[in-house]
Amino acid sequence: MELFVRRYLGRSDSNRSTLTPDVVKEDTLRDDLRYYFMSPCEKYRTRRILPWKLCVQILKIIMITTQLILFGLNNQLVVSYKEENRMALKNLFLKDYSGVDEDDYSIAVYTQQGVYDSLFHVLDQYSQLGNLSVGPIGYAEDEDGRLLPLVVCKRYYKRGTVEPSDDAYDIDAELEHDCFACHPKTQKPCKTENASFFSLEFYRLVDVEVTFHLKGINLQSVRARELPDCYSFSVTITLDNQGHSGKMKIFMDIDAMTSACLAWKISGTAQKNTHYLLVFDAFIILICLASAVLCTRSIVLAVRLLQRFTRFFQENYNRKLCDEDQSEFLNGWYLLIIVSDLLAIVGSILKMEIQAKSLTSYDVCSIFLGTSTLMVWFGVIRYLGYFQKYNASIFSCLVLILTMKAAFPKVLRFCCCAGMIYLGFTFCGWIVLGPYHEKFESLSRVAECLFSLLNGDDMFSTFAQLKDKNAVVWFFSRAYLYSFISLFIYMVLSLFIALITDAYDTIKNYQKNGFPLTDLHKFLRDQKDFDIVEDGSQTTTAVGFTALCCCHRVQPNEDLVLVT
Repeated sequence: MELFVRRYLGRSDSNRSTLTPDVVKEDTLRDDLRYYFMSPCEKYRTRRILPWKLCVQILKIIMITTQLILFGLNNQLVVSYKEENRMALKNLFLKDYSGVDEDDYSIAVYTQQGVYDSLFHVLDQYSQLGNLSVGPIGYAEDEDGRLLPLVVCKRYYKRGTVEPSDDAYDIDAELEHDCFACHPKTQKPCKTENASFFSLEFYRLVDVEVTFHLKGINLQSVRARELPDCYSFSVTITLDNQGHSGKMKIFMDIDAMTSACLAWKISGTAQKNTHYLLVFDAFIILICLASAVLCTRSIVLAVRLLQRFTRFFQENYNRKLCDEDQSEFLNGWYLLIIVSDLLAIVGSILKMEIQAKSLTSYDVCSIFLGTSTLMVWFGVIRYLGYFQKYNASIFSCLVLILTMKAAFPKVLRFCCCAGMIYLGFTFCGWIVLGPYHEKFESLSRVAECLFSLLNGDDMFSTFAQLKDKNAVVWFFSRAYLYSFISLFIYMVLSLFIALITDAYDTIKNYQKNGFPLTDLHKFLRDQKDFDIVEDGSQTTTAVGFTALCCCHRVQPNEDLVLVT
């Protein structure tokens, strides 16, 4: 919260001795308030106390950013290894795979022979995996050291006859399951031992599912001087015939899970580099703890100072402090720093566990570290106000924060109202256009598509991709899209921008003409024009401005400074 205060002026003991105790108490409180609202640089010039909190924050920004970069580079190796293995396994086990998935499935077959060829291809490739794969990948084992088998299951209707020519069918909708296991080291081919299983009645067949487990080691992390991770791949290949449309979709789901290597040995610099990173992460935890303690201490001191000031006003002027003045003491930046410190501490602990190969939660760790770094860099805006001679160059940053603060309540209410209309278009588009347009197949995709249209993106393709086989739906889609674009771009979005522009104009006007003063500002200016309220009466003095009053702009000849 920005606040203009007079420069801290010390009073000599000789001057104080001539004043009454009440005046001395008031002057002491005023000096404490002025000192509290000073910037760290001014506090140092006034009392020669080193701004430890500022030094800790600067060091923390550098270290947390370095930590994030190092972890991000390592995480990229993990993600690329998983993606490349997914692509490799699809090319190994899917017959005639083109390298690109078709929509939400990998490949499709249209003939009975194609189904058999796809199934037998999976079994053949699995049996000779060690001679095919160019990567360090092999069969998974159970807890007893035995190789886990490949399992093939099929689901089909219990009974049924279908006569399309006569428009007749007789189906028992109850499903039956049939499975067999294929061990990787078996001597006989699985397809010959289970020949009866592959006698498929396609009009009864619902799906065929092939499941197997593999293990792999990510050796590329050695180049980054990191200990390699071990991976477990749970692979499921599903031949989906639920639609019975003549098109059987083949899905391949690969769940890659990182696990700690049970037996490993590595020489060289990777082990030493891991130790250095653990020490670095531990030092970051100490820095964040110190930052959180210092900020918590500042909040406690602010609350005590607020209590003193509130009690003084109540005793001397019989009036309560307004909410805007009370919010001056509750520094939101300190809360932001404390939250970022806690996230950084948790993320650093997870990172240390990952470095020691005790945990493998890369995604969770990246969320904590990324969010903490975001908050830390967002807090940099606060420190820009400490350097007075650069205030002209950073004025736009301050205006940004003030404009966001002023416009947020109105924008939030406006978004709630506009959101109701947005949800209506979302549900309408999904139920009507979902079967005919890929961008409207699910509610989440509809919301994303409409948001893209709202920002003027991908408009022509949205119109062009709609299938025009149904004339009624085609005409409805045109009316739907034109009405949404016209309403949200030309009206809703314009009103949204107008709210922010209005807040910006208000800030500019206040910066030029000044803000109304609250009781706190008047007290710091040593003004005595407070309204005295009689005992037993209710204080009804209204403050005709918002928290923006904290940014009152004064003339250059006034001895005031801007602090954040």
